[in-house]
Formats: sequence, structure tokens, C-alpha cells
Amino acid sequence: MDHGELLALFDRRLRREAKPDSAGARIERDGGVLRQVGAPHDWNGVLWSDLDEAGADAAIAAQVRYFTARGLEFEWKAYAHDRPDDLGRRLRAAGFTPEPEEAVMVAAIADLPTDAALPEGVHLRQVTDAAGVDLVAEVHEQAFGTSSARLRQRLLDRLDRNPGTVGTVVAMAGEVPVCSARMELYPGTEFAGLWGGGTVAAWRGRGIYRALVAHRARIAADLGYRYLQVDASDQSRPILQRLGFAVLSTTTPYVHQAGHDGGA
Repeated sequence: MDHGELLALFDRRLRREAKPDSAGARIERDGGVLRQVGAPHDWNGVLWSDLDEAGADAAIAAQVRYFTARGLEFEWKAYAHDRPDDLGRRLRAAGFTPEPEEAVMVAAIADLPTDAALPEGVHLRQVTDAAGVDLVAEVHEQAFGTSSARLRQRLLDRLDRNPGTVGTVVAMAGEVPVCSARMELYPGTEFAGLWGGGTVAAWRGRGIYRALVAHRARIAADLGYRYLQVDASDQSRPILQRLGFAVLSTTTPYVHQAGHDGGA
């Protein structure tokens, strides 16, 4: 499948035909916009849009009003190939704050390594309970320097209400968590997504991240998925490229804080 065909498949399966990523969320269509709406700890935002220059500002303002009325922070997940070409400028003008751009990377699972050695003394632990979620939260805060409160609640909800659509693993150096990552499964599509991969600073450069990619690729292959997809930071992108992932597009999360109307 060439680049254009794969990008079209990605847009159709994971954006235009998206399913809620948590049991308490729902997908809504509002003209040329597809959004997910849930509880405050859920991911709330715009998954896909197809707007023209004449109607883009009004559509953006409508989403700001919608989420603001519900007191929800939300994210407009904009892609480089989305229309109109100046969508990012329009979102900033409406009060959104851009986060760092990420590379949308995809690989055919059949072409990926599904086995990689861990450093001596490191083993993998599958996350199946609240104690495992606490380990993920600990890694998240050390690796990314941000609060893990929302992530923790989302993982607990998934384990309780829909455990078959997420697989999370922690790399343990003895009893100390040093890396964690999860895989989101999208039933009925060809894709599984790799998310949240982070390694604490003292353990970087030892191949643990690569081992967790291989571990998840093996699981996805056994479940019959064809592609793995990652929104990659500048830090993980070179590793993923060496493993065989290719850049499909780029995406920038534009965040709108609850209660801020941005002049809309």
C-alpha cells in the first residue's frame, strides 16, 4: 500500500469512523467535525474535521461554545493534511494553545521485530490492577515531568469497564518501575496504536523502549492487526524509524482550556 492509500485508510478508520476510547465517552458528528465527549478525565476533543475557508471559523467557534458550556478542557487534534491550510492559525486565534508537533508514524507489523532483549535484571509486568496502574503513573511523572492523575483515572476505568481494548506493560528493574507503555486496540480496523512510551532518565539508551515496541508488536500480530501507529515525539521518532516506522503525516494538539472563550 502506497503512502496516499495508507493515509486515506488511516483517516477513514481511526478518525472518520472512530469509536469512543473509553466506556463513558461518546462520538458526535457536528457538520464537518467529529468529536469525542466524555467525563473530565476522558480525552475530550475533535478527532477529525473537513472544513473550508468560508466556514472554518464558525465551526471552530461552535466547538468552543459546545465544550465551554460543559466546563470541559478539550483538544483539537489537527493534522498537516487537514483543511483549510491555515487551520492552525485559526485555532490559535480562537484561543487554543498548540502543544509540540508529533510525527504520525505507521509500520506494517509483519515488517517489525517482535523480539528484543531487555537489559540484565529487567523484566516486564503486565498491568492488570490498580497496583500496576500506580507503577505506570510513577513512570509517567518521572519520564515526562507532568501529573499522572488523569492518565491514572483513565487506565483504571479501562481496566474496570473495557479491559480488552488496552494493553499496558511496565518494565521493572527489580521492584523499581523504569519504563511503561500501552497499546490501544481498535477492533474492526487494521490498526493498533502505541501510546505513552516513557523511560525514566537514568535508564534511557539501554534498549528498553525498543523492547516494549517489539513486545506490543508481537501481541498485535497475534491478534491479527496489520499496522501499528504512533504519534511520535522528537525523542522517539529516530528509534521508531530505525525499527521500520515511516512518517505518514504530522499532528499538532491544540488545547482549549475550560472556561476560556477565546473571543468566540
